[in-house]
Amino acid sequence: MSTTRADPAEHDPAQHAPAEHAPAEHAPAERDAAGPLDELTLTGLEVFAHHGYYAFEREQGQRFVIDTTLWLDTRAAATGDDLDRTVHYGVLAEQIASAAQSDPVDLIETLAERVAGVVLAYPTVARTRVTVHKPDAPIEVPFADVSITITRTQGAASTVQEAAGA
Repeated sequence: MSTTRADPAEHDPAQHAPAEHAPAEHAPAERDAAGPLDELTLTGLEVFAHHGYYAFEREQGQRFVIDTTLWLDTRAAATGDDLDRTVHYGVLAEQIASAAQSDPVDLIETLAERVAGVVLAYPTVARTRVTVHKPDAPIEVPFADVSITITRTQGAASTVQEAAGA
């Protein structure tokens, strides 16, 4: 039984892959063959950032709300009550917030890709669904929310730089 607490400042996703799992280069479908994957969900992570198409959005900044679901096998973590065999959601939240607050972009689609990249840096995560909400978007008619939802799979996700041809 693990009784130590992980230090978020020292967390390295690559160090926390369960030993009996295949390395990250294996296709997620192979992981699914062992049984259904579990879902870990982080909902309503709120960050203030300077993304947006318009100059005033980048200058003034605004709220973004991020939801993400991770598909992974948590049996080893549960059996051993071991945080090091799963994803530390507190650390993940900090990593997502940091990524979302850096380097302004025009589109919430780009921001969602960035967040998916953070999540998929964990080799134990087979798939992620990311929703980025922009509740204060500059829309002239009344609305409740605007968002983008993407789903990306370990090993199949291209980075924003690859997509941009860099």
